[in-house]
Amino acid sequence: MKHPRKHQAAAVLACVALALVWCAAVSTTRAEVPVGPPTFSDPLAITNPHHPFPVLPDVGFKEFEVQQGHTDLNVLDLYPVDTRAFAWDGGIVNCRTLIECEEEDGELLEISWNFFAQADDGTVYYFGEVVDIFEDGTISHEGSWLVGGPTLPTDPPGTAVAADPAVFMPANPEVGDTWKPEDLFPFVDETVEAVKVGTNVTVPAGKFPDTMKVQESSLLSDDTENKWYAPGVGVVRVQEMGERLVLVEWDLAVP
Repeated sequence: MKHPRKHQAAAVLACVALALVWCAAVSTTRAEVPVGPPTFSDPLAITNPHHPFPVLPDVGFKEFEVQQGHTDLNVLDLYPVDTRAFAWDGGIVNCRTLIECEEEDGELLEISWNFFAQADDGTVYYFGEVVDIFEDGTISHEGSWLVGGPTLPTDPPGTAVAADPAVFMPANPEVGDTWKPEDLFPFVDETVEAVKVGTNVTVPAGKFPDTMKVQESSLLSDDTENKWYAPGVGVVRVQEMGERLVLVEWDLAVP
């Protein structure tokens, strides 16, 4: 999940409409990135400060725009009440949904549905994403992957199958910690390293203290991407070569 990356009203409304149609069809010491199987007693309560979700039944959103670069890109993150159940490790894990929409110059480029659950130790796990990429009148689903593979009529037939969920955000990440939110080469691959903590970041949405900077890399690309996570908000700034994406507005009813 490389989002946000690369509002005008029409594009945002189209994004939300597509999202609604799809949803209707369906320890505090040194951070240790978990290696054993997680336990999910209350997976829908995602309270991890670096990747929080609104408390159900509240919904929320985050809006990003390009502050530096040669594109007119906007990203809208939607936090609906919709959940999805995944069969895993002999049981069922219910996941929250994060819908990400990208538009450029008023044209919808991509929409993805991402699925997350929080384990009992506070780690947030990634159960996959379904991707629609719009280009030249066609729709591609490149990058789609799910734990257990496609199980719903709305899932693309070529969705990659993952046996297990991946660590998206450890409970207490510290500098030097690394983890892999996507680990299904050659379909998807991503490695994240925490490189700095305790910095202040100012973006149009406000000033955010004590942020964590991470660097993302992939075996599928030579590019790297830096992201800043603010406690209680999540990502507030994204920087890659020649482009900066910043948070401009947000509303999350988090604990």
